[in-house]
Amino acid sequence: MSSSNSNAHSAPTADNTAMPATEMPTDAAHATPPAFVHDTVLLEETVAAVLGKKSLPKTPDAVRSSGVFIDATFGRGGHSRLLLEHLADDALLIVFDKDPEAIAVAEALAAQDARVRIVHDSFASMNDSLKALGIEKVDGIMADLGVSSPQLDDGSRGFSFMRDGAVDMRMDTSRGEPISAWLERVDADTLADVLYEFGEERHSRRIARAIKAMDSYDSTLALAAVIKEAHPNWQKGKHPATQSFQALRIFINNELGDVDDFLVQSIGVLAEGGRLAVISFHSLEDRRIKQFLQRHSKGQYPEDQALPMPPVRPRYFNKPFRVAPSSSEVKGNPRARSAWLRGAMRTAVAYVPED
Repeated sequence: MSSSNSNAHSAPTADNTAMPATEMPTDAAHATPPAFVHDTVLLEETVAAVLGKKSLPKTPDAVRSSGVFIDATFGRGGHSRLLLEHLADDALLIVFDKDPEAIAVAEALAAQDARVRIVHDSFASMNDSLKALGIEKVDGIMADLGVSSPQLDDGSRGFSFMRDGAVDMRMDTSRGEPISAWLERVDADTLADVLYEFGEERHSRRIARAIKAMDSYDSTLALAAVIKEAHPNWQKGKHPATQSFQALRIFINNELGDVDDFLVQSIGVLAEGGRLAVISFHSLEDRRIKQFLQRHSKGQYPEDQALPMPPVRPRYFNKPFRVAPSSSEVKGNPRARSAWLRGAMRTAVAYVPED
């Protein structure tokens, strides 16, 4: 999920949410930092889906589910906390996150709830991480893709073009290199390709040349200003740096590659009848999820279409579902309007990895 800030200063108010706000005062450096507020998108719908329910019971203690579940993107734990309310005492919840700050929140939750296990890594490590924990199959997997409000709120993380900070953009600040180091050595053509592929930025070459002409990459606001100056035209109410920042963030964190690996691994990890539920916020991710579920629920693979006798492919999922936020959620949280929840139930077909 990409950040979605307007030309005015934006104050994120929820997981994956940014809402317009007034400009920061000139003495903002001495002001009290804003508190993080989280309105987790598609909260009840996602938890219900991963539990295989049409809706959550009003009294969680009435029906509690056993089994092993995964929150593949813990964030600040909105989905995890609600899921735990509906899990039995013998259930297990394994949470993944790259972000050390999210892991700190997860550790605090685990200290209070013995059902929680923590993996400080990308959900692309799901297979290996479960093996290390001695777990073969799980009964449900949920994921909420993209960047969270605390990451946007903290200018030092480099995700926001409305708050100054180092041009970092790493989800996991304990490993890898910041995007600033990559910008120092990359050529303009390669940079343009990244802006176009991961940000769908039509003016990628013009913007790439402007970025490469910068003397340094020490300030997110300076980078955003250069992009704005180079951008010949942008959508009203949308900051001209939105797509470029999205592209750089997705690239340096290998977000789409991780999503692809995660989706494929979900086939082998899910037990028969297990549920997959994934929230996405932009087309690059949503398209991948949609095509993955179509491919493995219909047994129809695009690469087979030209063959005179297409092979019979297994159907690993039943008919996929798609859920949009309710009108009341969108009204209270405008950024939720771009979210889609997609998922399906794992069939009884044994998983055979593709060559």
